[in-house]
Amino acid sequence: MGKFRSPAFLIILAFFSIYVIWGSTYLLNKIAVTELPPLMLASIRFITAGTLIFIIAKFLKIKLSITRKQLINSTIAGFLFLSFGNGVIVWALKYVDSGFAALETSAQPLVVLLLMRIFEGKKIKAMSVVGVVLGMVGIFLLVSQKELIQEEGTILGMVMIFVCIISWGYGSLFVAKADLPPNFFVNTGYQMITAGISLLVVSLLFREEWTFPSQWSGKVQFSMIALVLFGSIVAFTAFNYLLRVVSPEKVATSTYVNPIIAMVLGWYFLKEQITLQSIIAASVLLTGVYFINTKKKLVMFSRFSKRIKT
Repeated sequence: MGKFRSPAFLIILAFFSIYVIWGSTYLLNKIAVTELPPLMLASIRFITAGTLIFIIAKFLKIKLSITRKQLINSTIAGFLFLSFGNGVIVWALKYVDSGFAALETSAQPLVVLLLMRIFEGKKIKAMSVVGVVLGMVGIFLLVSQKELIQEEGTILGMVMIFVCIISWGYGSLFVAKADLPPNFFVNTGYQMITAGISLLVVSLLFREEWTFPSQWSGKVQFSMIALVLFGSIVAFTAFNYLLRVVSPEKVATSTYVNPIIAMVLGWYFLKEQITLQSIIAASVLLTGVYFINTKKKLVMFSRFSKRIKT
């Protein structure tokens, strides 16, 4: 039993959650948003998940009390990750395919790297420079497809998804250093509840039409249950855990796997189109992400630098 509670096993399990489960949430959100207003969808998802987390924590006798500063920081993190970072992506799924959205969000490691340079002064290594260039080329190839950008609302959806990536990237840096509830489960619960409430307010301001779950179709009900239990409680708790035990760049590597799973599921279940240019863009972009996260040295660059110095 001990090996299943070891830090190494928990880290592997957490990475599996953010790799595979989050990859499927694009499909689940796409299915749900075909019938439900996006902000309502996200609000119900997070309030329900946060409430369940608090009930489970109470049952397990985990203390829910936190300091005022921790509550403020949880609210900020909840806004960056969920209210804006996720809520707007769900809205964008009304206009773009689930696989395309996942592929665009795979630029997150690139954004995290640039934000670390801007806000923390972290030097960008030679390998990462190559990754940034490849990442930009991949994004350009992705968003420049004529067959996609000609559809109504697609360009706006693309732009809003990219803004969400920035929100998630900054949130990753914020959470890594912020004073948050020490229990990852409780931390997730507070972020979910505060984000869900803010989304509820915005949804009402936008006058979205709310409906009861009994009025939803079976596939939407299933999607919402999966989003709450797995996409929110399991995967987001794993995400908060990883942000405290490994570096933000490593956590962002979930974008290696998420787009592949999302594109395959979108193609299989929703008959979404996978263009040749999308495949090329994915290859270039994910290669760039690899260069950003690899620890190996760029041999040719190192040799060139030594020659200049000598």
